[in-house]
Amino acid sequence: MNISREIDLIHGMPEWGLTPDQRMIRSSVLDLLERILPRPLIMQLDEAGEFPAEAYRALAEAGWMGLPFESAYGGMNLGYMDLVVLIETLAYYWNGISSAYLTTVVLGGGHIKLYGNEDQKQRFLPGIISGEKRFAFSLTEPPAGSDAVAIRTRAVQEGNEWVITGSKIYTTGAHVADHLIVATKTDPDAGHRGITMFIVDTKAKGVTIRPLKGLGRRTLHTNEIFFDEVRVPDQDRLGEVNEGWGNLMKCLNLERTVIAASHVGNSQRVVDYAKNHALQRVQFGKPITKFQAVAHKFADMQMLTECARLITYKVAAMMDQGEAPVMETSMAKVIATENNVRVVDRGMQIMGGASYMMEFEMQMYYRDCRIGPIGAGANEIQRTVIAKQMGL
Repeated sequence: MNISREIDLIHGMPEWGLTPDQRMIRSSVLDLLERILPRPLIMQLDEAGEFPAEAYRALAEAGWMGLPFESAYGGMNLGYMDLVVLIETLAYYWNGISSAYLTTVVLGGGHIKLYGNEDQKQRFLPGIISGEKRFAFSLTEPPAGSDAVAIRTRAVQEGNEWVITGSKIYTTGAHVADHLIVATKTDPDAGHRGITMFIVDTKAKGVTIRPLKGLGRRTLHTNEIFFDEVRVPDQDRLGEVNEGWGNLMKCLNLERTVIAASHVGNSQRVVDYAKNHALQRVQFGKPITKFQAVAHKFADMQMLTECARLITYKVAAMMDQGEAPVMETSMAKVIATENNVRVVDRGMQIMGGASYMMEFEMQMYYRDCRIGPIGAGANEIQRTVIAKQMGL
């Protein structure tokens, strides 16, 4: 069995409607990753649970970490649609590198861009853009998953410092981060009006980070984090005291959009990967794609992928026009993540026993995609958001 034949793909991402610059983003990023991150190395990193440091540095050196940031800090100052195209392309190549990008650039840098002060932008954004600083976003706690208002991690002011005590769980990428964006309760009796955000140095005294072993996304572990009277200077408070909820919602809106884009990219990868395998797989004297049962699965997979792409692109276009599409971002997140699971399940069935073997990438796609409907706000919560936006 020649495994290498399974990975020579021509991408199926459509280019209709993309600008010349967006087409350049797609081709340049794919060319870079093909040089720096060959497929056998991806499988090795996944097996070892190792962060893709070399590929991350290469993206930074090429300037891609700066895509969404203002030129004043060294960024490209491009739009949301450009960001969606980039993330779709990264995830098409490999979810591990798109997750690494999202964690620092969008979930870390996005908070600082949207509501950090000028001093914080000057201190942190250039390091994010250069690849020297990595971030992670820490919100979820054992008793507060979908119910973000129920967080218990406390921040108490003492002079010009804040003392943070508590714990977080499922914080992606914290073990390789230099700083965390941490949601705390500064007024425990005020509900969502008592939340304040902080930038916390992972090397600060009292911070303990413990990686967890997950089913998928092995190269960017989730982590438990413990804060034992961690002192944070007031200059690292992100936004106003007790006003973190509104700012958090702005960033979660962006998070849902880019997560949808990453699942669109992964879905297309699965379609192309399974197609490449099926065209070479001969049964009863002909490629299995000639059997209607298989061909119809591919038709379903491509339709599922394209539906997710269309709603994701719509959301990005709305955001570029200054809209705040709360309902649409929730729709995009639900559709893209659930369609990704359906696409991979069909891809597994098409590839049969090969899909279950660790030598093939399909098993990795299956493991990696399943977190989608759970993370970044469970899809049950997204449906509640949609219903509320409908006036129900």
